[in-house]
Amino acid sequence: MTTGAPIRETTPLEERLIALIKSRGPITVADYMEDALLHPHDGYYTSQAPIGAKGDFTTAPEISQIFGELIGLWLVQSWIDMGSPDAFNLVELGPGRGVLMQDILRAAKLRPAFLDAAHVWLVETSGRLRHEQQRRLRDAGIATDWADAFADVPPAPMLIVANEFFDCLPIRQFVRAQAGWRERLVGLDAAGGALAFALAETPPLPNVALPDPAEIADGAIFEIGEAAETMMDEIARSLAEHGGRALIVDYGHLHSGAGETLQAVRRHAFWPVLASPGRADITAHVNFERLARAAFAAGAAAHGPMSQGEFLQRLGLAMRLERLSFGKSAEGAAELFAGAHRISSPAQMGELFKVICVSAPGLPDPEGFKE
Repeated sequence: MTTGAPIRETTPLEERLIALIKSRGPITVADYMEDALLHPHDGYYTSQAPIGAKGDFTTAPEISQIFGELIGLWLVQSWIDMGSPDAFNLVELGPGRGVLMQDILRAAKLRPAFLDAAHVWLVETSGRLRHEQQRRLRDAGIATDWADAFADVPPAPMLIVANEFFDCLPIRQFVRAQAGWRERLVGLDAAGGALAFALAETPPLPNVALPDPAEIADGAIFEIGEAAETMMDEIARSLAEHGGRALIVDYGHLHSGAGETLQAVRRHAFWPVLASPGRADITAHVNFERLARAAFAAGAAAHGPMSQGEFLQRLGLAMRLERLSFGKSAEGAAELFAGAHRISSPAQMGELFKVICVSAPGLPDPEGFKE
């Protein structure tokens, strides 16, 4: 991915944020992310068309149908592991343009009883993306509903999929300053006319779990994904009470540590995080260690994480690629191979992206995670 040359473009959201900061003072990075992504009128996901060649980024389901098909078969096996309940919720968090769910449902046709029992719930806040999802899934022949938040999905046994969802949840950042930890804020530059990073004047509250500053280099940044851990708590508690599994796929790291991962993307290139809020996607790497801890603390079991490439290979990527390529032209087979390579190769998405499964207690080890 290249670095995009920022073009000065003051957005309506930026003007609102500048006025807010002038009136009330700097805001946290988490508050900035939430507004930049989810503001009802001017947020990125509520006002832009983010995914695809004409958007700002692309995802594994958009690159290769094999991704969604293998996950669909994984979900069918998980349903069998649950005892094949007569009714369950099939939930996708942040379903993009609906491509992943479309591929999941196509693969699941191999087990009609799975589709008969499933009620699809898509957790989506963007009206623009909902419209695209409705168009893509209108002929799926399965009950489908939308929810603004996971908490709005009715309680039931669940199978949950979240691909590139947790990386968009707001994070807080803390900087190791000379006086100890200070929260990183979004304020204004010296002229007062543009957004700029700043530091809080006072230490964070004692309930914020931060490393010993004596063990961290001056100037280092430590990130905490409170929203991601809260979401994981909700998911794990639901699974522990009602049964089911969640499969979470995202880019991130296996262990906690200092280092900045906050980034913005626009037109498939890196973009300054504070430039033109509402017009660029803002994300941060997922801390899978803390997600697993949150799942266990809420009474669920966690499996993994492992790399996306290894997970897909364990599910039979090579066999599926061979079958899809049979009878194709050389050009068609090469296109299938390129897509499969991109989502599984360690040099592409295969290593950076990780997969974790959260299960209700008592279920057998999920496919792909068995030793």
